[in-house]
Amino acid sequence: MPYRNFGRYLSPLLMILCWQAACSTGLLSTRLVASPVQILGTGWTLVQDGTLSTNMGVSLLRAVAGLSLAVVVGIGLALISGLSRLGENIVDAPLQIFRTLPVLALVPLFILWFGIGETPKILLVALGSTFPIYLNLHKGIRSIDPKLLEMTRTLRLSRSQTIRDVILPGALPDLLVGIRFAVGISWLMLVVAEQVNADSGIGHMMMDAQDFLRTDIIFVGLAIYGLLGLISDQCVRMLEHRALVWRPLHIQRTGNIG
Repeated sequence: MPYRNFGRYLSPLLMILCWQAACSTGLLSTRLVASPVQILGTGWTLVQDGTLSTNMGVSLLRAVAGLSLAVVVGIGLALISGLSRLGENIVDAPLQIFRTLPVLALVPLFILWFGIGETPKILLVALGSTFPIYLNLHKGIRSIDPKLLEMTRTLRLSRSQTIRDVILPGALPDLLVGIRFAVGISWLMLVVAEQVNADSGIGHMMMDAQDFLRTDIIFVGLAIYGLLGLISDQCVRMLEHRALVWRPLHIQRTGNIG
């Protein structure tokens, strides 16, 4: 088992070694592509002078605020749309339209409507993160076994009891899948948000580095985004494992029913 886990990291390690060799031998220009050693050295320098921690803290706050708003809005809209045909007719079509709009086209409008402060950045993150939560929870609600709903009518459960005790637990796996997608999208949206009228954050740090051709700082920023995305995804997976403890163990590990 340890050898199997280690094998997952062999190809990335080999890629990094080839990357460093290409930079050291001059096959890759370090002005255009910083070497792994340069990136590590620059990252350590940014940590020591406080630049990295300050910008990372700002980015984390924006991502958490936007994702939290997306969870509330996405769950609310999915409940409205998933629990009634009328709600679906009102909510679903506008959301499908907004889902297909290009984010970059909305940036000027968000700046015009909400200014250049933190509000448009948080709302851009929330906008992109809402859709996977809505879509997955809506699908989960509509996929509830009709026999379970028939049982609730036999037991004469109220509407609120049915939602609380049957529909929400049954749709929870789909909701958690949606949150995992939303976490990844929140970091992608943050990259866009922080490169527009920002004076702090990882994206702003990368834009400043671009002006001075500091590819090492740009790669540090990319690495931070990647690590934050990986860590946040692992947190959601841990939450999924705890919340779905009632599922059979082999389903939790593999995601397969058979």
